[in-house]
Amino acid sequence: MELQPTIILCLGAFLLNLPFGFYRAGTRKLSWQWFVAIHFPVLLIIVARLVSGVSWHAIPLVFASDIAGQLLGGMLRPAVKVAVEPGNHSENQGRRTGKR
Repeated sequence: MELQPTIILCLGAFLLNLPFGFYRAGTRKLSWQWFVAIHFPVLLIIVARLVSGVSWHAIPLVFASDIAGQLLGGMLRPAVKVAVEPGNHSENQGRRTGKR
């Protein structure tokens, strides 16, 4: 098993799954959108593995990269939501506005 194509495939699987994990975190669990957000990247990764000629021995590493991308993408959604919320300005951080 050559290491360089495997590393590239794992990195690609991770990066591909970041936006899909981000999208998945905003969908209702077990809905068709949730299902597509999880499984569509897997199809793309399978095709990439077959085209690149990477051995089936690399599947556990690629699968772990796939899951890591989904999880990190899902964790980024609440962080981005908090950063973009209206009224979340840096000059108001740490000050009381008098409103309760």
